[in-house]
Amino acid sequence: MSDELVVVTVTYSPGPHLNRFLASLSHATDRAVTVIMSDNGSTDGAPEEALERYPNVRLMRTGANLGYGTAVNRAVAESLKGDAAEAISDFFIVANPDVQWGPRSIDILLDAAARWPRAGALGPLIRDPDGTVYPSARHQPSLIRGGMHAVIGPLWRSNPWTAAYRQARLEPSEREVGWLSGSCLLLRRAAFEEIAGFDERYFMYMEDVDLGDRLGRAGWQNVYVPSAEILHDKGHTTGRDPARNLAAHHTSTYTFLADRYSHWSQAPLRWTIKAALAARAGLVVRNARRKQAKGRR
Repeated sequence: MSDELVVVTVTYSPGPHLNRFLASLSHATDRAVTVIMSDNGSTDGAPEEALERYPNVRLMRTGANLGYGTAVNRAVAESLKGDAAEAISDFFIVANPDVQWGPRSIDILLDAAARWPRAGALGPLIRDPDGTVYPSARHQPSLIRGGMHAVIGPLWRSNPWTAAYRQARLEPSEREVGWLSGSCLLLRRAAFEEIAGFDERYFMYMEDVDLGDRLGRAGWQNVYVPSAEILHDKGHTTGRDPARNLAAHHTSTYTFLADRYSHWSQAPLRWTIKAALAARAGLVVRNARRKQAKGRR
């Protein structure tokens, strides 16, 4: 295969973020790049403007808001159609349209992939807009560690379970982790195809945790590569309706945990998890709505 790299981004009225995403892409790699915008129903005209402005961009309309993972799967399948399919790389990028690329960030990820032949997913260091490092490389959420993070985290942010889960007290280093933020991933096609891509039951949230878990179970690695850096303005999506997004996060969390504790004998555990998540969701959603109401005054 050639060096041509496919970059998939899911658009849903991305606004000016999309232009910054595409404009900064030239800083990330010297390779030939094709960007597939998997559009979930944008109404702001940004994907159409990008299509006119950037010759290496393709627009694929999904026909509805199908969710993040489903839109990615559709775009990856689309990239394999036609005569050009034989010319694409063994890797592809999945990234949110509110990402801005750091210098050589994609090339650095590809160099790391050569050092980690069993890496199914590789992720960069992610900075928030204020320059702080986002904890994008984490352990899988075990029942105790993940449960304590979920229940105690909103009340005691510096608790040891959250710190351990997020690996927040570790210095950035290239290493294998449990999962990587889906806001920017270099994915090996063979690994992605082996596990049938993203689980399409997840509309939003936890699809990256699930992907990392299933890659690990299939014998692949999730590798954190902090020498590659991006900036992620994640508030552009969560800011639209934080209460709705928080509720969706808890729904996806239950789907993830119920899958991992699916035996009939674990039914009481699933009931407990569901009740705890419902209580937590009620608390954080109410808080989010109060903040929204204050912001409108």
